[in-house]
Amino acid sequence: MSGLLAKDLNVWKECGGRGMCSTCHVFITDGMESLSPVNRREIRTMEVITTAGKCSRLACQARVIGDGVVVEVPSGMYVNEIDNIEDLIGSRAKDNILHPITGALLVEKDKLVTRTMITQLKDTQVEVAEYMAKVQDA
Repeated sequence: MSGLLAKDLNVWKECGGRGMCSTCHVFITDGMESLSPVNRREIRTMEVITTAGKCSRLACQARVIGDGVVVEVPSGMYVNEIDNIEDLIGSRAKDNILHPITGALLVEKDKLVTRTMITQLKDTQVEVAEYMAKVQDA
């Protein structure tokens, strides 16, 4: 699914394509049989993604081996995509804001972003950076 990882399709790969985050999580609406089998790394990661289901795959791990694959990208914006989260205080989220590791909903679309939420988002950014540094060292 290398096309999904291209910037023009807006699918992140925070972990560098190693199957260790949720930023390239997609839903396969048709053609699951035309993808490579799910590997152990992908299974472990899917277990922590809150929105994962039977039709979920990580685009960085799935390889297209046949025709007819139809993909749906989950709506939302990962907290690591936000350049200056302080600028969001007092505004309404233009899209769902999601946790980049678990895919959990942090701020719902159209909800007011508060200073408390910004603190939580900053903490999440730090947690993700620490997690990714630890994973890269392993």
